[in-house]
Amino acid sequence: MPGAGNPGARGRGTQIYGHGLLAIFPLSANASDTNEVCRRALKGAREVQALVNGLEVSPRAAKKDAVRFGLALHVGDVKYGNIGGGDRLDFTCIGPAVNLAARLEKIAAKLGKTIVASAEFVVHFPDQFVSLGEFSVAGFVAPQLVFGLKNQVGVESENQNITPAE
Repeated sequence: MPGAGNPGARGRGTQIYGHGLLAIFPLSANASDTNEVCRRALKGAREVQALVNGLEVSPRAAKKDAVRFGLALHVGDVKYGNIGGGDRLDFTCIGPAVNLAARLEKIAAKLGKTIVASAEFVVHFPDQFVSLGEFSVAGFVAPQLVFGLKNQVGVESENQNITPAE
């Protein structure tokens, strides 16, 4: 989770879902800090990637390919706060942006990528990502463009059609 162990990234871990985790990086009310917040999220993602890559794995676990993680970066509106009541109250996030991020992470797993991003995120860093293509995503009518980091192993150089920054 970007920001979880990195106070400089200032992300907030909101909920653990089985083997998954959701982190949010709140924007200011007028979203004037979007570039900076996205920069911190990407920095945190890369730091987590480096930490996972540096884990010492036992030979037994390595044979089972036990350590794999995927991370999806997206920018969008969410509703967050305490949801529930009575005996069950959770601090969580809901909304289409949460759903898209979760589904992009599943696409990362299918593609064998560690970090993927949505078109909404990539407009802030077009020189650092390459298009991995359009994918049908449950809950969304239109296919979604998915991007991977340029320097991530396994990205073909001919697949570098990046959405230009606006």
